[in-house]
Amino acid sequence: MPLSSFAPEGYASQLADKVTQVSALLAPFDAPAPTVFASPPEAFRMRAEFRMWHDGDELDYVMFRRDDPKTPVPIRDFPIACDTIQALMPRLRERLRPSEVLRRKLFQVEFLSTLAGDTLVTLVYHRRLEADWQAEATQLADELGVAIVGRSRKQKEVLSRDYVTETLPVAGHSYDYRQYEQAFTQPNARVNIHMLEWAVAAAGGLDGDLLELYCGNGNFTLPLSRCFDHVVATELAKTSVRAARWNLEHNGIDNVQMIRLSAEEVSQAMAGEREFRRLAELPQPLADYDLRTVFVDPPRAGLDPATEAMVSQFQHILYISCNPETLAGNLAHISRTHKVERFALFDQFPYTHHMECGVLLSRRSSVN
Repeated sequence: MPLSSFAPEGYASQLADKVTQVSALLAPFDAPAPTVFASPPEAFRMRAEFRMWHDGDELDYVMFRRDDPKTPVPIRDFPIACDTIQALMPRLRERLRPSEVLRRKLFQVEFLSTLAGDTLVTLVYHRRLEADWQAEATQLADELGVAIVGRSRKQKEVLSRDYVTETLPVAGHSYDYRQYEQAFTQPNARVNIHMLEWAVAAAGGLDGDLLELYCGNGNFTLPLSRCFDHVVATELAKTSVRAARWNLEHNGIDNVQMIRLSAEEVSQAMAGEREFRRLAELPQPLADYDLRTVFVDPPRAGLDPATEAMVSQFQHILYISCNPETLAGNLAHISRTHKVERFALFDQFPYTHHMECGVLLSRRSSVN
C-alpha cells in the first residue's frame, strides 16, 4: 500500500466502494446482503517490514514506489502500523545508527507485534553474524523490551525466542496464540477478531464434526473447536503446524486432531485414492468421523479443482477468502450444489483494493 493512499477522512467512502464492487462480483450466487466489518482507520497493522538505507552516518527505513523501484522513499511516520510499532521505529533507528556492529550491512528490518504488547524484531543482514553482533543485539533487546532475531544467508540467530504470543478475545472466551517470525499471521488483529467471531456465529447452528483445511497456526481452529464434537485440522507448513500444536495444548483444547497434510492430500484421502501414514495418528479412522462441515481458508489462488469437488460433498462449507475473484470462481461450481446462507466482508487491508470475504454455504435439499 503506498502511503499516499492513506486518508482516514475518506476511509468510510473507500470502504463503501469496495463493498459495492465485491457484492456485485458475488451477486450471481444469490448471496444475502453482506455483514461488513470495518477496520480501524489508523494503527491497524501488526506487521511491518522496511528496507534499510545507508547514506554516510544516516540510516533510514525506506520503501519503494512501484512506478519508481530504484528511488528509496524514507519512512519517518508509518500511521497504519499499530501504536507499539510506531513508537518502536524511531527508538530502534536511533539505537542502530551509531552502532557499527548492529548497522553494518543491515539490509532489512521486520516488526511483528500483538494486541497483548509482545513484539519481535528481525534484523536481516548481508553478512555473517558473529559473537560481537550477538552481544550488542542482546543488549539492544533488553533496552527496547523486545525479542530480536538476526538473519543472514543460511543463518538464523535467535537470542531468546523467535515468536510472539498474542491474546485474542473471541465470543466470550480468550485464546493465546504463538506467532512465529516470518510465518503467516493475520496482519490486522482487530479485524481478525471480527472474522473469528463471525465464523463462530456461523457455525453455531451446525453439529457433528469439522474438517479444516489450511488451518495455519490454528487461528480459526481454537474458537471453532467449541462448536463441534471433533475437529480434524490439516496444514502443510511445518512452522504453522508447530505453532498450532502449541496453541491447542496451551489453551487446553483436546477435541482437535492436528495432521500435517496438504489440501490435495486430504482430497485424495477422502476419496480413498491414497493412504497416508500420518493419518494413523488419528485416534480413529478418518472415515469414522461424522464430518458434516468443512472449513477452508485457502491462499489467494483459491481451491484447486480436486479440493473444490471434495468440499462439495459436505453438508456445510465455511469459506474464508482473501481473494473475492477466486472465491467467485469456486462458487461458480459449488453453488450448483450449495446455497450461500451467510455473507460477510472484512476490511483487513484499508486503502487497498483487497477485501476478505466469508461465506457459509449449505447443501441444497434438492441435491442427493
